[in-house]
Amino acid sequence: MVQTTFKNNAVTLIGNEVKVGDQAPDFTVLANDLSQVTVKDTAGKVVLFSVVPSLDTGVCDAQTRKFNEVAGELGDNVVIYTVSMDLPFAQKRWCGAAGIENVLTVSDHRDASFGEAYGVLIKELRLLTRAIFVVDTEGKVAYVEYVPEATNHPNYEAAIEAVKALTK
Repeated sequence: MVQTTFKNNAVTLIGNEVKVGDQAPDFTVLANDLSQVTVKDTAGKVVLFSVVPSLDTGVCDAQTRKFNEVAGELGDNVVIYTVSMDLPFAQKRWCGAAGIENVLTVSDHRDASFGEAYGVLIKELRLLTRAIFVVDTEGKVAYVEYVPEATNHPNYEAAIEAVKALTK
């Protein structure tokens, strides 16, 4: 069981902990145009799921900008999703204002499907805790980081290296 805090207060995560070697769990989230996105949409690609509580916070903003910056260096076979509970309209507005073009933002607000499937849904807040998941072209989880304190940054370098290792 993953132990996580939010602003140094213990929180309860709903769902199953995902581990390296697991098959990537299925989910249904919404793209900015309200179309559905599922794990099938990532087939054949190396995928980095950057999970954040809300794009409207400093660390989540920085995390999404960081992955947007490196996305172009990772090649055409890599897709980066930022997953949050923010509404799709808010995500689209934020991306436009922030100049985010290389990361796809998807919303888990409707069903919390991703949150439950990946064990990142914070019961007390109905937000997602900060986490990173890297999935290979065969749909196997290759890297996992549940950030112990949700308001802290993830290990960007380790996540990027995990992606690069799968694209060699």
